[in-house]
Amino acid sequence: MVDWNIDRGEDLPGILEFLASAGADLLLLQEVDVNAKRTRRVNVAEQIARSLKMNYVWAREFQELAQGSPDSPAYIGQATLARWPLSKPRVLRFLHQSSFWSPRWFVPKVPPFQVRSGGRNALVTEGAGLVTYNLHLESRHGMPLHVGSDALRLAQIEEVIADTRRYPPGAPLVVCGDFNLNPANSKPAAAMREAGFKSVLGPKPEATTHLLFVRGPAVDSAFLRGPVQASSPKIHSGIRASDHFPITFTLLLG
Repeated sequence: MVDWNIDRGEDLPGILEFLASAGADLLLLQEVDVNAKRTRRVNVAEQIARSLKMNYVWAREFQELAQGSPDSPAYIGQATLARWPLSKPRVLRFLHQSSFWSPRWFVPKVPPFQVRSGGRNALVTEGAGLVTYNLHLESRHGMPLHVGSDALRLAQIEEVIADTRRYPPGAPLVVCGDFNLNPANSKPAAAMREAGFKSVLGPKPEATTHLLFVRGPAVDSAFLRGPVQASSPKIHSGIRASDHFPITFTLLLG
């Protein structure tokens, strides 16, 4: 499978080239545009699904107010794609959100201002006996939680953990996505471990982001719970079709 923040899908040819070469059966993608000016007004998830002949579910995260129009709105969100039917799709929209993105009268609704309406969430799907959480946590801080800390993202992680309790301990669960913090840090790692999850990338993951030629923090990760294991995890640091590196691994069920 592949877990990847594709940076809106702006380099769609490069994204498709990597995904086709990976030959994965399951894709969890974040920052996936629909009808945005910057991505030539295409439905990026649908383009990927058609090219790879996969089923897909897409969940809206934000309406991008500077990328569309009242008659033709633009959106960004998460997409889960699989070679099997995807069932029971739902959106876990977090109660804890930042007010950073809220439209304000003094901020023009034009690029490069990123004015948007909506909120962070996790896209949950089922298929092939597997439950997947495709999440994108907040990149900014927000009141009333302490500004300058990871408190908001930790609160969103706790919301994901609370939601996973609806499934029995024997259900195979995969939680992947862009955490916007290092999930190997003590607090998020302890929260996931206490909830019965194990990390795919281990306690000291390599960088999963970059800015030009400079490696960035490790903010993308994957966790497993139940009768499922991962083998051959890899961060593909040579792939530059996004500001995040794709993560691949093989799932072993049972």
